[in-house]
Amino acid sequence: MSVSAVLIDDEKNNLDNLQELLRTYCPRINICATALNAEEGRIIIGKHQPDIVFLDIQMPHKNGFDLLKELNNYDFEVIFVTAHDQYAIQALRFAAVDYLLKPININELQAAVDRAIKKCKLKVQNQQLENLISLLKSQQNRGEQRITLTTLKETRFIKTNDIVRCESSNNYSTFFLQGGESLLVCKPIYEYEEILKDYNFIRCHQSHLVNKKSIKSWKKEYGDFLLLLNGDEIPVSRNKKESVKKALENG
Repeated sequence: MSVSAVLIDDEKNNLDNLQELLRTYCPRINICATALNAEEGRIIIGKHQPDIVFLDIQMPHKNGFDLLKELNNYDFEVIFVTAHDQYAIQALRFAAVDYLLKPININELQAAVDRAIKKCKLKVQNQQLENLISLLKSQQNRGEQRITLTTLKETRFIKTNDIVRCESSNNYSTFFLQGGESLLVCKPIYEYEEILKDYNFIRCHQSHLVNKKSIKSWKKEYGDFLLLLNGDEIPVSRNKKESVKKALENG
């Protein structure tokens, strides 16, 4: 399956490099146009209606996020290209949107393109991208933010306040939600610790991440455990005791 793409980056050498990598290693990509700034990028997206947009984030005047906020429809896949911008990466991880770090790794580029092409076959409105834009635009309480969780069957958008806890099993993580539902996600727990650390979640054990709002008490009668409002008991590891205590004291 051949798919159309546009490339947007404010540095011409980056555009040239990405074009060469795509032509050499991703032959299914048909490059329709390129742009050197967000305004030109908005125009070529409207003109060519691409399947995939390769979008630089850090650009002068308007960045990549600003460009997306101006669009009304997201019927394309986006692969962000960025330097080590921690704020941007945090947002992309929260929305489970693909991104590549500069300088671009060929294997990561091919994997991102393969994922995008699979999604293009479905040709539906890009809900993950909508979730990212909502996150970037939102001024509401952090607890109202939605995180993107992708299971084998579906992509779910869950409010952080609705997550009770997360438990790891090798490279998988199970999210336990309010009401008793659970979701198995194919990502390790450490990725979610980084994503959720600013949303009232604490890592109390190598295998457990807990929403502070779900904690009822700290039990010490037979070891250290957090008793949750739903009755679950979650262990506190010895090397996490001080950090958990500090997190709970700080509210």
